[in-house]
Amino acid sequence: QVQLVESGGGLVQAGGSLRLSCAASGSIFSINVMGWYRQAPGKQRELVAVSGGSTKYADSVKGRFTISRDSAKNTVYLQMDSLKPEDTAVYYCNADIRHYSAYDPQYRYWGQGTQVTVSS
Repeated sequence: QVQLVESGGGLVQAGGSLRLSCAASGSIFSINVMGWYRQAPGKQRELVAVSGGSTKYADSVKGRFTISRDSAKNTVYLQMDSLKPEDTAVYYCNADIRHYSAYDPQYRYWGQGTQVTVSS
């Protein structure tokens, strides 16, 4: 019913920048919260940034990453500046979606992930 498609990952040197995008499509009435998570090898998935009524960032990315949304396009972005090798991970977006009306329950969907690799 809903697809989240991420793009923008890649290989970058430390200190560089990348911009991730995640577009949601399908049966969407409204999207409440959209966010970004990441998972490094051997580690648990962790919150990076989330945008709903307010924005929230992991302490490790504050001041370097910026989350933004284009509601008309059902798209969330993550601008990543001053990248560090420890930012290397697969980045996933998610979205809490109501399908048909404001009375529907919300369902959380995940993208397939995009690899970000920061070389030292």
